[in-house]
Amino acid sequence: MALLIDTPVWPWRGRLWSHLVSDTDYDELHAFVEAELGIPRRAFQGDHYDVPEELHATAVAAGAESVSCRELLARLLAAGLRVRKPRASAAG
Repeated sequence: MALLIDTPVWPWRGRLWSHLVSDTDYDELHAFVEAELGIPRRAFQGDHYDVPEELHATAVAAGAESVSCRELLARLLAAGLRVRKPRASAAG
């Protein structure tokens, strides 16, 4: 299993954030996040966790692979684990 984390470049509420994903399954992802980062399971975003910039180095030191956001997405898609948001209908 590979845990992947992208660079913290995503701004929200005055902080920068990363995305942390698994390219295999969610069980080890949930266990890693709880044990290594202390982020609660309720923070899971369907296919990823948002990780604040100050925890990025902690995640990498604990075994997450730092990758670009493009590589993270490509590997998540290749694993079949990407959850896409429903598109709004044209009717509206």
